[in-house]
Amino acid sequence: MPKVLVNGINLHYWRVGEGPDIVMIHGLNGNLAVWHLKMVPELRKEYRVTTYDLRGHGRSDMPPTGYTTEDMAEDLRGIMAALGIERAHLVGHSLGADICLHCALLYPDRVEKMVLIEPAIPALVNLRKREDWEGWAYWAQMIEGFTGIQVPREKWNDIGYMIRLSVEVPIIYGPARGLPRKKEPVLRLLDTTTVVKDYEVVGDLTLENLAKIPHPKVLIYDGSSPYLGTYQVLRDLLINCTLVLFPPSKYQHFSPLEQPELVLEQIRALFGSGEAVTAFAQRKGQE
Repeated sequence: MPKVLVNGINLHYWRVGEGPDIVMIHGLNGNLAVWHLKMVPELRKEYRVTTYDLRGHGRSDMPPTGYTTEDMAEDLRGIMAALGIERAHLVGHSLGADICLHCALLYPDRVEKMVLIEPAIPALVNLRKREDWEGWAYWAQMIEGFTGIQVPREKWNDIGYMIRLSVEVPIIYGPARGLPRKKEPVLRLLDTTTVVKDYEVVGDLTLENLAKIPHPKVLIYDGSSPYLGTYQVLRDLLINCTLVLFPPSKYQHFSPLEQPELVLEQIRALFGSGEAVTAFAQRKGQE
């Protein structure tokens, strides 16, 4: 269970493989395991892959504050520095994709290319605060379908309430599928930290600044994602960006788990494989 001290907290990480560096960043209420079920076993054959638990998640420390995308972009830069990663490709899911973009904005020389899966973007939080946002119905139906708990309509857009109910949903993916989730860490994150408030802090990750991030990137959404409103804004905003809509999937937002083969195709297409990895090996041999 390796950990590294970054910005005063211990971050849990795994690093496997050899080749060009990829750092993978999970989303809110997740952990690094999201990448290891299907994707890392393939990527490690061609790349050096680093995954880590965000602050407050998984086996990383849970400080009371510091959950803005800027704070966590600093954590990303810090873990790269601590592990001797000068420059890396980034892959992020949901909040993790937001962190990738903020890191590229703040530290452009540390980022090579990015695969952005379902970014939410704090600057677009008002899209998700509307009572008619399709994500609320999607979320409520997920909770009701898995737990039988009826979510009151007036609570649909109460994010803290919805996250609390979500801990009742059993594990959906992997070898522990169907087993209960560990509720205590999630409830502690909600009750003892600023994560919900910080999730809405825009800082300098404004729409204007997003449009200036020059790095090559792929923007991926599920074809039935509740975040398609965000996609429609970003597709016209981001530069040097390939747009990809995956076929609709059952859970609509979790392509690293539901459609990992399609995500791997996009990673290899953008980051390069085969010739790129061979060139890396040749450079290493000449050092």
